[in-house]
Amino acid sequence: MENRASTRFTGPKCIAIVGPLESGKSTLFDAILARTGAQAQPNGNQASPRSMSTEASFATTSFMGESMTFIDCPGSVEFSQEAPPVVAAADVAVVVADADDKKLPQLQLMLRELEALGIPRILFLNKIDKSSAGVRETLKTLQPVSSTPLLLRQIPLRKDGIVVGSIDLALERAYIYQEHAPSEIAPIPDEEKAREIEARYSMLETLADQDDVLMEQLLEEIEPPKDAIFNDLAADLRQGSVTPVLIGNAEKGHGVLRLLKALRHDAPDVTATRERLGVESNGSALMQVMKTLHTGHGGKVSIARVLAGQVSDGTELGSIGRVSGIYRMNGKEQTKVPSAAEGEIVALGKLDRANTGDLLCSGKNAVERVIELKRPDPVFSMAVRPTDRKDEAKLSVCLQKLIEEDPSLAIIQRRETGETLLAGQGEMHLRNAKSMLEGRYQINVDMRPPVVPYLETIRREVTQRGRHKKQSGGHGQFGDVVLQISPLLRGSGFEFTETITGGVVPKQYIPSVETGVREALQRGPLGFPVVDIKVNLADGSYHTVDSSDMAFQMAAKLAMREGLPLAGPVLLEPILKVQVDTPSEATARVTAILSQRRGQIMGFETRTDLAGWDVVEALVPEAEMGNLIIELRSATAGAATYRAQLDHMAELTGRLADDVLAAQGKTAA
Repeated sequence: MENRASTRFTGPKCIAIVGPLESGKSTLFDAILARTGAQAQPNGNQASPRSMSTEASFATTSFMGESMTFIDCPGSVEFSQEAPPVVAAADVAVVVADADDKKLPQLQLMLRELEALGIPRILFLNKIDKSSAGVRETLKTLQPVSSTPLLLRQIPLRKDGIVVGSIDLALERAYIYQEHAPSEIAPIPDEEKAREIEARYSMLETLADQDDVLMEQLLEEIEPPKDAIFNDLAADLRQGSVTPVLIGNAEKGHGVLRLLKALRHDAPDVTATRERLGVESNGSALMQVMKTLHTGHGGKVSIARVLAGQVSDGTELGSIGRVSGIYRMNGKEQTKVPSAAEGEIVALGKLDRANTGDLLCSGKNAVERVIELKRPDPVFSMAVRPTDRKDEAKLSVCLQKLIEEDPSLAIIQRRETGETLLAGQGEMHLRNAKSMLEGRYQINVDMRPPVVPYLETIRREVTQRGRHKKQSGGHGQFGDVVLQISPLLRGSGFEFTETITGGVVPKQYIPSVETGVREALQRGPLGFPVVDIKVNLADGSYHTVDSSDMAFQMAAKLAMREGLPLAGPVLLEPILKVQVDTPSEATARVTAILSQRRGQIMGFETRTDLAGWDVVEALVPEAEMGNLIIELRSATAGAATYRAQLDHMAELTGRLADDVLAAQGKTAA
C-alpha cells in the first residue's frame, strides 16, 4: 500500500461541475459562488433562475484563502461535447445527481467519460429533501452506472420525516441546515446513533479495501484515528478508486459548505493534473486550451489553464503568436490581469492559431495536442442560407467561427441539392447556433429542413433517335444519333459505350455525344438526376459541313429527353443504415419508432462496453430521418443517439412517390 500520510494540495484548483439536465448542476454552481462571496446570495426561498446551460461558464473565487475556479458544464446531451476539453484540464469533477431513475442513462454516460479521462470525481446527491427514497436505497440504484464504489460520506438527519440536516460519517457530527447560511453543528441525536454507526462502518469497510492498516483495525474492533480516515478519503478520491458521495439541496444552499471543505482538503491540484495529462514542467509556461470563443469586439479568445510556469501579457508562444491580453473570468464578466500563475484559468487574447485542446508552450516550442477531440456524428441538420444574398461570404466565415468554438457542429456541402447544411446534436443545438449568427454576428439566416437527394432510374430498354438540324444561313447545324438506353443493376452508376460501324458518326464527335448524354442525365423526366443506366451509341449520321461537337451534344440530349420517358422511369430514395445506441429498457420503444418511419429492423445486440445498453440496427429512408433524434430522446429521457450512413438507393412507388413528384413539380414551377 502507498504512503497515505496527509498531503493537501494548496495551489489554485479547477473543479468541473457536471450532471444530467435538470439535476440542479447550475443551481449548485450559483450556490457555491454565493457561499464564497463571488456573487450575491439569491433572495427568498428560491435560487435565482437560470436558463439551460448551452456552453461552459467559468468563475474564479476563493474559499478559506484558497483560489478555486468552478466550471459549469452543460447538462443537455445536445451540448455535452463542450465538456471533454474542459474537464480534461480540471483537477476534479463534482457530479450532480438526484433520485430520478430516468436520468440514470445520462449519468452513466457522464461517469463513463470522466472515468475514461481519469478525472477524480465527487458525487453530490441533490434535492435530498425532495426524495421519498432513503439515501442508501438511492445509492443502490445509482451504483450500477458507476464503475467505482459510491462511498457515502453523509446521511440525512430527519425530524418528523423532514430532512433538517446531515450527519457527517467521518467527523461523527450532525449539522442542522440553515437556508443560504452555514449549518449549525449539533450532537448526533440518540435515536440516530445506531443508523450512523451502521453507515459509518460501511464507509470504513470500503476504505479498508485500499488500506491494510485500517482493515486490521476494523477486524480487531479498534477505533481508527480520524486523521487516518481523512487521509484515506483524500487518497482514494485522487486515485479514482472510490467516488465519495455528499448530500444536500443546492437550491437552498444545503450541503454546499461541506462540499467546499471536501474539495479544499481532498481534491488534487494542478500538480496531479499535469501528471495525469503526461505533461512535464520544463521551466516554460504551459497552457491547456479548454475552450475557444469569438467575441464581438475582442476577436478570438482562448480560455486556458496554466499547467506550469507563469504566463504574462506579451508572452511569446512559438508559432501560435504573442499573448495580447490576459483576463480572469467570473461568468460573462472579465477582469484584465498582468499575468497568471500555475493552476489558474484565464482568457488569452488574440491567439488566432490556437485551437481547443492544444497545449501552448512559451518560447520556441511547437504546439502539442494534449486531448484528441472526437467529433460526434451529427444527428440533426438544417439547410442554412442568409436572407440577404450579399451576406453569403460573411455567413461562410461566421460558420467556421462557430465550428471553431463548438467542434460538435459541422458544415456539409450537398452537391446533389446545392444546399449548405449545418449539422449538430439536436434541434436546440442548431437553434442556439442560429441565435448566435443573428445576435453576435448580425446575420439573418433562413433555416429549413434539407431537401432529400432523390434520384431516378429506368426499368426497361428503349432505342431512341435524336436528330438536331438547323439551317440559318451559312453553315448549319446537323447531328444525328441512335441511342440504346438500358437499365443497370442498382448502384452501378452510369456507363457509356459505342458500337458505331462504318464511320456513320465520326470518332471526333463521339465524346460530344457522351457529354450530351451526361448533361441530359442531370435532370430526368421525373425531375431528378438519373443513375444506374447504360447508354450505347449504336447508329447515326453526319454532314461533312454542318456537323459539329455542339450539334452532336444537342442530338444526344434530344434522344435522351425523348427516350427516358419511354423507358419506365422510377423514383429512387436514399436508404440509410442507422445504428441507435439506447438504454436496454427503451429498446422496444426504439424499434417501434423506427418501424413507424418505414424502417426495416435488422436486429439489435447488447453493448459489451456499456452495461445496460443496446445497439439497434435498421435501414431507414432518409426522408423519415428529419426529427428522428427528437423522438428517440423523448423516448429515452434524452439518452439515445445514433449513427447513420448511406446504404443504398431503393425504388419508391405509389402514394409516397406521387407526393414527392407533386412537391418537385411545385418547386420546379
